[in-house]
Amino acid sequence: MAKLHDPYQAPYQEIIAVASSDGKQIELIECFDCIGGGMWVAKHYAQSPLVNSVRKVGTTIRYHITPGSAELHLVGSKFPAGIAGAAVTDNEIAISYLGMGGGGVGASICRAGARGVLRAETTPCGGGKLAGSTLHLKRMERVIIGIDDTDTPEVGATWALTHNIAREVEDENSRYLSHTITQLFPVAQRTKNCVAVAIEFATTEPETLITNVQKLVEKYTLSDKTGMVVFRGFDPSPLEEYAWMVKRGEITLDQMEAIKKYIEIRIGGPGIIGAAAAIPLYTRFEEALLLCGHL
Repeated sequence: MAKLHDPYQAPYQEIIAVASSDGKQIELIECFDCIGGGMWVAKHYAQSPLVNSVRKVGTTIRYHITPGSAELHLVGSKFPAGIAGAAVTDNEIAISYLGMGGGGVGASICRAGARGVLRAETTPCGGGKLAGSTLHLKRMERVIIGIDDTDTPEVGATWALTHNIAREVEDENSRYLSHTITQLFPVAQRTKNCVAVAIEFATTEPETLITNVQKLVEKYTLSDKTGMVVFRGFDPSPLEEYAWMVKRGEITLDQMEAIKKYIEIRIGGPGIIGAAAAIPLYTRFEEALLLCGHL
């Protein structure tokens, strides 16, 4: 009969945290292995006073958190686990969890060994115990890179190239978080489907990351129209109105002027129009894929 190595815990694969530049907002990204456990904590952690929103993205749960501490009035079945604290320093983000029963196991040892955890303080857990932990994570920043027009009518696919580049450049200091395809208005000059791609990272070395992506795009692009645009920051929503304009109709390069203060153009072909439009719709897959406008 098979022998289970540790039958009473289900470790998280990786935990990542990004903070806004002023340290007043945190996004906690937890990569789960057990989908049932992930869904359970997403439901219950959402009741924590410090948690502003919770959403599932692929095999991760993302928590938008306000730093601070809060007393959790835990009640079995109703509110059995939550996030009790969050703190931001220059280099680290600390998250404190608390749970009862199985929720305590998840709040302590299941997270303490995850990739990305620098160190952890845990309390004994299991059975009906109240248990918890404080995890210390690298303070990372969000970088979203929009890319468009790397293929030709004969060969290539921007979505595949960008994914492979993102996988190639990620390391311990730059983690590849998401890949989002955005459907643009199908202009006459399109290759075929007229989509752009946004790849999202959490990083402590943004300039190295961006330069590495740029070098690979320049090496492997098949088009002389390629655009690569970079957004650094917690929230790209200032680009959203522009994105919907590009999804709904054809625009000119001159119409990008209003958003240039939010972005950095690293490869300046005509593809920058779509590349910039893909950025604010990162991880919003249904909206990003929506085909808009009158064809």
